[in-house]
Amino acid sequence: MKAFSVEKLHYKYPNSKEDTIKGISFDIKEGEIFGLLGPSGAGKSTTQKILIKLLEGYSGNIQYFGKDLKAIGNSFYEEVGVGFEMPVHFSKMTALENMKFFSGFYKKIANVQELMERVGLWEHRNVRVGNYSKGMKVRLNFVRAMLNNPRVLFIDEVTNGLDPKNARIVKDIISEYRNQGGTVFLSTHLMNDVEQLCDRIAFCVNGNLYDVSTPRDLKLKYGKREVKIEYKEEKETASAVFPLEGIGMNDAFQNILKSKEIETIHSGETSMEDIFIIVTGGVQ
Repeated sequence: MKAFSVEKLHYKYPNSKEDTIKGISFDIKEGEIFGLLGPSGAGKSTTQKILIKLLEGYSGNIQYFGKDLKAIGNSFYEEVGVGFEMPVHFSKMTALENMKFFSGFYKKIANVQELMERVGLWEHRNVRVGNYSKGMKVRLNFVRAMLNNPRVLFIDEVTNGLDPKNARIVKDIISEYRNQGGTVFLSTHLMNDVEQLCDRIAFCVNGNLYDVSTPRDLKLKYGKREVKIEYKEEKETASAVFPLEGIGMNDAFQNILKSKEIETIHSGETSMEDIFIIVTGGVQ
């Protein structure tokens, strides 16, 4: 089933001369992590705000689990969790007081203690949020997004400001959520998050969408079908590049493998950073 089906979506801000969103179409499948990438000002945040019903006045059609998004009332907010890039909390209240306050908006609530323990904040639950570090605020923001056991989770730069250990914890929770049937709409500039989390991605550039695909297929599309091998040659590091086609029958490649001390072997796989630059930089 499709969590969201978007067809020919247009949106123009009241004081703008042209559309910010220019007729984009895409879908988000239930139980997948869908990443929307692109440079600043490309329309990512606008698209997200439309999908979470913060912006109205769009044209086109948006279906949410088969229902017209415009026709769905406040029950919609019981089913979605949202984590904006900038944490939103009451700084003079403790972390636990914040979570209890936000919990009051929902009929069903997740296990707050369990979530805060997972992200390493339970022992700091009685500390005022104003005294939290940036990373602690980011983690608390993620807990708030998960408060209502959402059916669909919208997250923006979810690991920005986190050290590798805490970023891994958050990404593990997101993966577990997806594996249990949850749907995720992820907006980020962090390509490691994209590679480790996303099932499919799309690039938003100047209000249009490009290359809606899986990270793997994009790497195959933009990568070079070659293998680079580094090896020891008279105590120095030498290298050679071979075409991937017929690599198993390539005598020169096989000879290096058999006779040299191998240091590294790399395929011509293109990084997500390179793909981002190629796609967003090649669009006028």
